[in-house]
Amino acid sequence: MPLGPWRKKNKAKEHLMDHEEVGGGRAGAGSLAKASVNGAGLPPPPADLRPKLVFHTQLAHGSPTGRIEGFTNVKELYGKIADAFNLSPPEIMFCTLNTHKIDMEKLLGGQIGLEDFIFAHIKGIKKEVEVFKSEDALGLTITDNGAGYAFIKRIKEGSVADRVKLICVGDHIECINGQNILGTRHYEVARMLKDLPKDKPFTLKLVEPMKAFDMLEPRSKGAKPANDNKIGNGKGTLRLRSKGPATVEEEPTEFEEKAIKKVDDLLESYMGIRDTELAATMVEVGRDKKNPDEFAMALDETLGDFAFPDEFVFDVWGAIGDAKQGRI
Repeated sequence: MPLGPWRKKNKAKEHLMDHEEVGGGRAGAGSLAKASVNGAGLPPPPADLRPKLVFHTQLAHGSPTGRIEGFTNVKELYGKIADAFNLSPPEIMFCTLNTHKIDMEKLLGGQIGLEDFIFAHIKGIKKEVEVFKSEDALGLTITDNGAGYAFIKRIKEGSVADRVKLICVGDHIECINGQNILGTRHYEVARMLKDLPKDKPFTLKLVEPMKAFDMLEPRSKGAKPANDNKIGNGKGTLRLRSKGPATVEEEPTEFEEKAIKKVDDLLESYMGIRDTELAATMVEVGRDKKNPDEFAMALDETLGDFAFPDEFVFDVWGAIGDAKQGRI
């Protein structure tokens, strides 16, 4: 449909980091599809002839090294990690790549470098805080782990949230004013926090990640992403998709990296969330569209459970165009 008031569609269809089961049963690493066919236009080789992808993992607070394989989405990845360390999957809050620290710029999203080392952060101390909302904005940026947990990715310096020292980057938001929000997507949590009445107190129940001794340091506000922050590393990336099997792809091009970063910035500005996989999907959808209306219709078809403002769609379209022309 052309740009105009967007309506939410049936929420039974989740996307992105809330990855769906692959039709016909779970697909293991042996069924990972190549992103493109060979030069002759032939289909990928049979599943049993494709190499298995094996990743190494540890618990972020300290553990032996485990080996995991055979996953096609984030939920299955958490299940494999849980099996490796005899945990329940809901104990895993989020994962970081190549660091055991709570570094939100190394957060695992929808892509994993083929040589990346995965660190799993599990639930630690629970805490309850009362916050007086003295301003319209709390100064929180929200993301989610792809398996039902929304958590804090950034705290704006000097904001309402920054003044409450118990609130930290990496904290899972479990309840808002007694309402359990398990399974609620990041953009919905951000909207709930924004809609809380001003000049009134509210309570948050939070769960912080378990920390090793060398991680007990002053809380982080969450660094802004650097311009050279790359998605994945090594020989390529494993793209975890919401529909169909995961794919092995080349590293993102310079255009893709710049466009994804700009769209992620726009997501934070308009919606109070950061989600590189959502940003990557929007760039993928918009790269070959000829005008904003065509882009809006493609977004509606691909990401119909979001209600994007028209201004946001125009700005994303512009950012993708600027990245194509090398203007960002």
